Amino acid sequence: MIKLRRWNALKEISLLKLRFQSNRRTFCSKRRQLFAMSSSTMELTFLGTGSAYPSPSRGASCVILKMDDGSWMFDCGEGSQIQLQKSKVRAGKVNKIFISHLHGDHMFGLPGLLCTISGNNQRSEPLEIFGPVGLRRFIRTSLELSRTMLGFSYIVHEMKVLPCQIPPDVQKWKIEDSCNEQRLHPNERKGCLIEADSDNVWTLLSNDKISVKAVHLKHRIPSFGFCIQEAASPGKLDLSKLSLQGVKPGPWCKEVKEGRIVTLPDGRTIDPADVVGPPKPGRKVIIMGDTCNSSEIYTVGMDADVLVHEATLQNSLKDMALEKGHSTPGMAAEVGKDLRIRLLVLTHFSQRYMPVSDEYEEEETVSILVKEAQEIMGPNRVLAAEDFLSITIPLRPAPQTEGSEVNEHNLAVFKQSSALKEDHAENSQVKKKVLKHNGEENELTSTEEVKAKRLKVEEPPS
Repeated sequence: MIKLRRWNALKEISLLKLRFQSNRRTFCSKRRQLFAMSSSTMELTFLGTGSAYPSPSRGASCVILKMDDGSWMFDCGEGSQIQLQKSKVRAGKVNKIFISHLHGDHMFGLPGLLCTISGNNQRSEPLEIFGPVGLRRFIRTSLELSRTMLGFSYIVHEMKVLPCQIPPDVQKWKIEDSCNEQRLHPNERKGCLIEADSDNVWTLLSNDKISVKAVHLKHRIPSFGFCIQEAASPGKLDLSKLSLQGVKPGPWCKEVKEGRIVTLPDGRTIDPADVVGPPKPGRKVIIMGDTCNSSEIYTVGMDADVLVHEATLQNSLKDMALEKGHSTPGMAAEVGKDLRIRLLVLTHFSQRYMPVSDEYEEEETVSILVKEAQEIMGPNRVLAAEDFLSITIPLRPAPQTEGSEVNEHNLAVFKQSSALKEDHAENSQVKKKVLKHNGEENELTSTEEVKAKRLKVEEPPS
């Protein structure tokens, strides 16, 4: 009898444990869902920061914008599929690709990348690709001539270029950039031809969460810059104002936050204008293609969080940069200053500038480009991109009240990390180096070394 009671007691305890664990899992799941609703990921990862061609120290142009519902790729230079596999970015998560222009160091990596995605992931949704007219022909021809079949379908949406973008040598070198719309690749789905509006702005994507717009840039061939704008989020519900009215929070609070007037069971109405603060502005990121004149971005780019702008050559070589259709750090910084950018990220460096390292003199590295941009933008607002650098873009605060000043310390809230996988970081440098930082000697792994170098770049002049 005693044994039976003990057995029943143990059984009840086990059932209670199971219920507790089940409830705990349910609670944690709901908590994660609530957290996911209240915050969203927006992170930039640079897979290639060099110009012209990939080199041992840099990949060709390629940037990833990671968000909650996937990763968007901006440009795909030769070798980007290798950089992608070295990084923490998952190939199967890339669901949109934006090509700024049709120079090889920005799109030669596309056919190989599509094969890499196909080999690692069977997509259920088509992969969308945006770019200038001619991109569809390049992708289709590459896949057809190599008789490549993909494990997913893809769609190419092309931007119709303006007359002012057409190269002056078009009559000497006539190129057929269109293709037969009736004869698609077996994996291809018909895309759109997107035309500019009256303000010379191309709207590539627009929904209730985010929009992507493009503007034309001055380069040797048609080139574009992309502006990614997150939608504003509802303001904060002021519970103290509800308390003053003798109202307790309830399920209807969500409707009020979404801007709808709610009628309570007792007949009283709750107007969002009375209890909800101003909406929080969404984040804005600008990613530019090659350019020697970025003035068109002023139409859509004011007050962006981050501007990714090329700085191919230093200021003293401005004439050479303009001749090739490129920019200097000073030109990029002027754009950033005019747009009131919070953070300017320089990229697309000439191979003559090495990454920051103790092995090279300062004049031989990108640090000289950063200093030239800082002379216009100020310290702590300019960063030189490097391969596998990741920058987290924080949520924007509520709008400042009239007369208040922007806190300059907010410019340092962009968290930085390395997206390089640990196994590749270990293989890249067999030896560990001893670096000096802030007067202390520390034995650092290669990943930590990257961070230390970055700190060295960011230190403002004393």
